[in-house]
Amino acid sequence: MTVAFEVLAEESRRRILDLLIERERPVCDLVDRLALSQPTVSKHLKILRDAGLVDSRNDAQRRIYRVRTEPLREVDDWLRPYRARWAGHLSALERHLDFMGEGEEGQWT
Repeated sequence: MTVAFEVLAEESRRRILDLLIERERPVCDLVDRLALSQPTVSKHLKILRDAGLVDSRNDAQRRIYRVRTEPLREVDDWLRPYRARWAGHLSALERHLDFMGEGEEGQWT
């Protein structure tokens, strides 16, 4: 999981994953959408591939990349207790705001 965090720490790699989660894409599409050079995108794809976060298939002369969700599940599992904690805090805040808003009907408009 440490490798995944190190790889995901770089913004361009997260942007690549954001595009690939929508659909599979060839390198040239990623280059166009990210406004990065082809060698830079290829370097980031190699790092993502080595970390197991993406894989590719050949389609004639092109490589088509896609996200591999399995390694991200480990990160998601680790984050689960933090999400639950924040959800509890946000629910408490919502209840508090609802309570504070009772009797003040119309004062906010």
